[in-house]
Amino acid sequence: MRWSLRCSSVALLALAVLPLQAATLLVNAHIHTMDPAQPEATALAWGNDGRLLAVGDATDLQTRYPDAAKVDAKGSTVIPGLIDAHGHMLGLGMTHIQVDLVGTRSKAEILDRLKAFAAKLPKDAWLVGRGWDQNHWAGKQFPTAADLDGLFPDRPVYLERIDGHAVWVNSAAMKRATKALDGDWQPEGGRIVRAGQKASGVLVDGAQHLVGDAMPPLTHAQTRDAYKAAFADAVAAGLTGVHDPGVSLDDFKVLQEMAAAHEIPLRLYEMADGNHAALDWLCAQGGHWADAGGRLQMRTVKLYMDGALGSRGAALLADYNDDHGNRGILVTSPDAYRTAVDKAHRCHVQVATHAIGDRGNRMVLDTYQAVLGDDAKSDHRWRVEHAQIVALDDIPRFAQLRLIASMQPTHATSDMPWAEQRLGAERLKGAYAWQRFIHDNVPLAFGSDFPVEHVNPMLGIYAAVTRQDLNGHPPGGWLPDQRVSRLEALAGFTRGAAYAGFMENDVGMLKPGMRADFVVLDGDPLKVAPRQIADLKPMSTWVDGKVVYKAETTNAAQ
Repeated sequence: MRWSLRCSSVALLALAVLPLQAATLLVNAHIHTMDPAQPEATALAWGNDGRLLAVGDATDLQTRYPDAAKVDAKGSTVIPGLIDAHGHMLGLGMTHIQVDLVGTRSKAEILDRLKAFAAKLPKDAWLVGRGWDQNHWAGKQFPTAADLDGLFPDRPVYLERIDGHAVWVNSAAMKRATKALDGDWQPEGGRIVRAGQKASGVLVDGAQHLVGDAMPPLTHAQTRDAYKAAFADAVAAGLTGVHDPGVSLDDFKVLQEMAAAHEIPLRLYEMADGNHAALDWLCAQGGHWADAGGRLQMRTVKLYMDGALGSRGAALLADYNDDHGNRGILVTSPDAYRTAVDKAHRCHVQVATHAIGDRGNRMVLDTYQAVLGDDAKSDHRWRVEHAQIVALDDIPRFAQLRLIASMQPTHATSDMPWAEQRLGAERLKGAYAWQRFIHDNVPLAFGSDFPVEHVNPMLGIYAAVTRQDLNGHPPGGWLPDQRVSRLEALAGFTRGAAYAGFMENDVGMLKPGMRADFVVLDGDPLKVAPRQIADLKPMSTWVDGKVVYKAETTNAAQ
């Protein structure tokens, strides 16, 4: 018996020291690993568990793993899987089932799109769309219900602004509001735009629900279909992970079903939608829940402090430069916000707060500091989502409180035509100030805020590097001292985003032991001409060493 046990022990020890056999070997690649210890390689080897076994020279790895299945990258560039640190998955999916108003340049163009879409709807269905932006119109004034009523006197129309912080509705929709919209009152955390005491048809931030709550909710099947459409868009853009800010418990349950059925092709880092049922559920789980397959988790709550700059809802320390007397909107009252942050802290839940304006950001910093206390020195990784306009004195506080700035580079290039009108030149010093955060050693996580912006992360990398639009304007870039290097931009969508999601040991780099999440590109983002960065396309996207997207026109890396 002792001899048998001894032989078994020796056999197990021998197996333990044998090299693991790679199931798959990627060769003939130019790999940017984002691992400072080994920045470049020509081959990757991974096992059946989807984790990398080796990263290095192709000749060496082929010798070490002669029986591995070969994947020929055909000289293409390979980078770690891209992670969008702030993208709304359900919102992205919804763009497939509602009117797309992105890029419209006039009310007339919007009305044409609405008329064409409405012709396909049942008679009693709401007409829902998203993407209008009055800053692109002549006059740049908010629209009114009257603009819609001529075409749609009876059908309710509900149109979200591009940033999701205002809606434009017609009279038929306002008649269905949960509370009369006329008068001189205002809802908490929002604004009903009025002419005199009559609601004009635009509802900002916390006023949106007054009409939105009257709309029929998505069915379970519609929610699943929207998510599936979003997943397809994301992996086709080269995303292997998304931090999804603000999911309801009902929608999260749909995602849990999809994860259990192996229907989620990328990694979703979900955030509970404020101090509601999802946060209560998360607290009951001990502050963190993850599926066994590594595709779905929740450990964060998404809170709101203020509105958006485009709709003049961002909370500012001084008046809007183009709207005197207006300092924006606090979407959440300070007391309610403090209560939510305290609750998350007690539950060991990561806090991520939307803050756009300098007053909004300061209030978040003050609250974080008060609630964290000595725990500010811990590895809490609380986040500020957007951190868009920050007083210069407040930027060093991010590092002092060990916070993460979760920022979206394309917001800068979208907002630059009118941001100075809103803020004046002086406040622009702390606007979209990526280099100031880097200088003060504040971790950056980059994202897009899709569907507010396009899901394509290459547009974000291009914007971060150039601070120009796709036509190359302005020459040299807008506020060019805040441009980042190509490596810094790529890090924001890989290592930085991974760190913001407590996943730096699994994703964000290509090194042994980490997940085989990577993207094969048709060009090198660190070498092509700056403008060409925006045009780079994924040839294939891989998660756990499996292809989750392959471009139809390519034979690379198959």
